[in-house]
Amino acid sequence: MKNNRQAMIVAIIKELAIGTQEELGEILKSRNIQVTQATLSRDIKELGLIKVPTLEGHYRYSLPQDRTPGDLMRRAQRMLEDAVVAIDFAENIIVIKTMSGTAQGVAAAFDELEWPEVVGTVAGDNTILVVVRNRAMVDEVLNRLQQVRG
Repeated sequence: MKNNRQAMIVAIIKELAIGTQEELGEILKSRNIQVTQATLSRDIKELGLIKVPTLEGHYRYSLPQDRTPGDLMRRAQRMLEDAVVAIDFAENIIVIKTMSGTAQGVAAAFDELEWPEVVGTVAGDNTILVVVRNRAMVDEVLNRLQQVRG
């Protein structure tokens, strides 16, 4: 659950300008992720989140700019190993089934890989739709997903 929670934190700070741990904790709770202040503090430290100034003169959490492709791959690998239940496809869309409540975190980790064959992802509670540029690229993406998944 730690990996899923941390992936959700990353997705939230990319989506919203979050300035405090309390604000982040409330948003996690609204998404059915219960977390203590101490756990949230550890997650922020482990993720290496930093506070950066906004145009409005406030501060918000952000990811460090020096994350390596290896860091991103290890994160995606953990997410796929821990949360993915099944992978299937139809034409140029890959459907990834996850444990309940983990799809958005897995999709965020997958999006960070920025595979050129992938146009984008859409995540619900337990399902991710991965839109692949064309049908000919689906097999390559499926193979890479299986390799990352382990």
